[in-house]
Amino acid sequence: MGWLQSLLCPLKKLWDRLHSGQKKRRGIYILYKDVKSCPCEDVHVLWSILVESGAAPASLPSK
Repeated sequence: MGWLQSLLCPLKKLWDRLHSGQKKRRGIYILYKDVKSCPCEDVHVLWSILVESGAAPASLPSK
């Protein structure tokens, strides 16, 4: 049965990695919606700096 565990272990790691990536993207999108709804211009400026630096996913608009 050790061979079965050695086969399933990498698959479980791959599943966990793919699943955790979706949570990260969802968190960035929630943050983007919060920034978009904020009336403070400083927050929008900081968000645009973050997006231009490449730290956030490129698919999100800057404002």
